[in-house]
Amino acid sequence: MKEKTIQFLNDTRVAFTCKGIVVGIAAGFVVSLFRLIIEKASHLVFNVYGLLKEEPKWIILWVLISLIVSLFIGYLIKSEPNIKGGGIPQVEGELIGAIKMNWWSVLWKKFIGGILSISSGVFVGAEGPSIQLGAVVGQGINHFLKGKRMDEKILISSGAGAGLAAAFNAPIGGLMFVLEEIHHHLSPLLLLTTLVSVVTSNFISLNIFGLQPVLYIGKLNIFPTQAYGHLILLGAILAALGVLYNKIVFILPKIYGLIPRLSPNFYGIIPFIIVIPIGIIYREIIGSGSEIVLDLGTTFPELKVILIIFVIRFGFCMISYGANLPGGNLIPILSLGAIIGAIYGTFLFNKMGIDQIFIRSFIVFAMAGYFSAICKAPLTAIFLVTEMAGTLNQLMPLAVISLTAYLVSDLLGGEPLYEALLERLVGKYRGNLTGKKEIIEIPVVIESCLDGGMIRDYKWPEEALITSIRRGEKEIITHGDTIIRSGDYLIILTDQGVANKVRQEVERMSVHSNKNAQKLQIQR
Repeated sequence: MKEKTIQFLNDTRVAFTCKGIVVGIAAGFVVSLFRLIIEKASHLVFNVYGLLKEEPKWIILWVLISLIVSLFIGYLIKSEPNIKGGGIPQVEGELIGAIKMNWWSVLWKKFIGGILSISSGVFVGAEGPSIQLGAVVGQGINHFLKGKRMDEKILISSGAGAGLAAAFNAPIGGLMFVLEEIHHHLSPLLLLTTLVSVVTSNFISLNIFGLQPVLYIGKLNIFPTQAYGHLILLGAILAALGVLYNKIVFILPKIYGLIPRLSPNFYGIIPFIIVIPIGIIYREIIGSGSEIVLDLGTTFPELKVILIIFVIRFGFCMISYGANLPGGNLIPILSLGAIIGAIYGTFLFNKMGIDQIFIRSFIVFAMAGYFSAICKAPLTAIFLVTEMAGTLNQLMPLAVISLTAYLVSDLLGGEPLYEALLERLVGKYRGNLTGKKEIIEIPVVIESCLDGGMIRDYKWPEEALITSIRRGEKEIITHGDTIIRSGDYLIILTDQGVANKVRQEVERMSVHSNKNAQKLQIQR
């Protein structure tokens, strides 16, 4: 039987291009304002700690203010639990149907709670909140446009990428984050809409904050190929420390749970109080960590000083992130990676006589390697660090260290951080039938056993109906004899409540293998 094909409607692409521009403009302005207020407030807090060091009599007043602010944040969290933490697991949970975010409630409460948390000096960053703010902006725009659930997913995703782009002036990093971290696959419509959104959002942030990369520490010399062995060793070290980071993050709720009679909504009181003596003694190391990265690349402190900074930063990052405050851990992760790179480079400078200029290189490379080890997203790590540090001529060493850290982390049993946090948040979500239709797209990868088989050869989930296959610029109306090829996208009609379960089962079919690679059965 001859396959019937239909061309993709150009007006669909035009419509989503326009929607992507709207999302990019809105997310760009919201996140840029968020970022701008945090910068101003953080500078004010920095000056306050300078005053406290000179005039200790004001410490009691500052402790009182900190308690009031942390209690206010706790009440915001109590009224809207989805503003806890960075917000990336909540966005992923919304996309699979496991969490329902009230976009307006999350938007204003995350905005205010994030500003108060991040600018206080505790070790959380603005990137996770920026991603969530961008996502709920996209969700809100879809609400006003009365779009379908598929439209909402695309606009949430493109908004998340736009949020990251505006936060870091990193449009390609934002795009890769959506494709690699949030969706784990490439959809043409998702790619187009997100690309438009991140470029638009980044254009707005560039006009507000300027063209200089946010973590620019100067031009890096070309890294010599004969020194690549150092990258592999550093990548392995980063992987081990990254696995340790994740393991501690996963047990933080149990540690905080040991505190008697303190609600999880008010755990933020603890880092808000602990940061005060740190800020008074050494105010240069408080905050998300971006300033530390910039300082390390220009001042080249002694090895023992960097080690002390690492111990303080690592320990208090755990305390801060485990407190459920509306702040992320992406910049703190990158700053820890930079410190590890500075330790490694300084050690080689002291003991092996490498040129001091390459300490900067290790700082930048280690940021990508540490992110790759913890989040298991090497492509995002490479492009994000490239854009944030302005190092287009360092792609090869960034790729080597990111790949090494990723593989070694895998061998050590490391889990992707945000996927594990999502599972901890919602459990093994299976879903329930809701009576609402949803269309999902699943790519057929090159190593899939579905490649070359006919639709009728496989036992598909009973809640799924394969309506068509997207192949290049064409959409093929399927029948039993339709042959599946690698590179195809399966267009599946299912129920909204079980869409994630159907996706997981079809993806499991795709990687399932047997000797004949014929009829596949789903293990239920």
